[in-house]
Amino acid sequence: MAISNLKKIMLGLTCAATLALGVAQGAAAEDWAPEGPVEFVLHTKPGGGVDVYARTLAKELEPIIGQTVVIVNTPGGGGATQMAKVRTAKPDGLTLGVNTVTHFTGMLTNLRGTFSPDDFEWIALSQIDPILFFVAKDAEMNSITDLVELAKTKGGEINIGGFGPVGSMQNIGMTMLEESAGVKFNWVAFESTPDIIAAVLGGHVDVGVSNLGPALEFFEADRLKGLGVLGEKRLGTLPDMQTFGEQGYDVDTNWLQVRGVFGPKGMPVELQQQIADAIHKAMATDSYQTYARASGVEDSDYGPVEYAEFVRNLTALAEKQLTAAGFISN
Repeated sequence: MAISNLKKIMLGLTCAATLALGVAQGAAAEDWAPEGPVEFVLHTKPGGGVDVYARTLAKELEPIIGQTVVIVNTPGGGGATQMAKVRTAKPDGLTLGVNTVTHFTGMLTNLRGTFSPDDFEWIALSQIDPILFFVAKDAEMNSITDLVELAKTKGGEINIGGFGPVGSMQNIGMTMLEESAGVKFNWVAFESTPDIIAAVLGGHVDVGVSNLGPALEFFEADRLKGLGVLGEKRLGTLPDMQTFGEQGYDVDTNWLQVRGVFGPKGMPVELQQQIADAIHKAMATDSYQTYARASGVEDSDYGPVEYAEFVRNLTALAEKQLTAAGFISN
């Protein structure tokens, strides 16, 4: 299932980019055949949504490319540790990074001046994945409206836990709700989704924010319940959970989590296209599709030309959201 028409409009892909993509595909007729093991370098700990995605993709990718795909978890610095490793790697396709929106918000905030999108090649976009707000099953809150009403009575003493520092993708999702509802929350930063879930279940934070994938088993075990999803439509796996919009909160539903693959600057476009083709072939397997549908994510077939354009547009959207939230100034 390709990326939705609404998102394509948002990205504003040009005819020139489409033509360039056709040229790149034509130049990349051969399959990707790496000469050694491939490293997927992650910016998160094991067990979170990015890790689950990368390991599922790697398992299906290995028989396609005939090489082992090694997952390397390098949390730290809001992505700085990972990006440094990828940026200094040889542009031979053997060291690749997995990115999320946090990379783009980080490069506009705490990593500004240290890393830029121009430091890397943006190879393939795989997933678009809305975030959701959730609580422990025995919590009194049952909706975003309940959360907002509680925040009004407690004056900013509601602790919301999510991945990354202030200015991260999930944090901006929270600030968008604050702006829409006229309330304030207290952000608690974590480095993995399992840590967020543990904090919610242990009563250390009131509300958690994450994508569905790593939290799904806790919903299925009836240990978590959802308050709302920041997306255009409800999740197929949790159809009873309303969107923010359905509950009366006007937020930009283009603010979605993404997962893509990037590499060091200087990788030939032919190699990038070969890698993108192999990734999308792995995504078409039954096993990957079973995981993706259960996780409530939307697939994307963007290769290097389209993904580079996506990154430019998403960075502009991130800058708009961060400026509106007061995290950066023009």
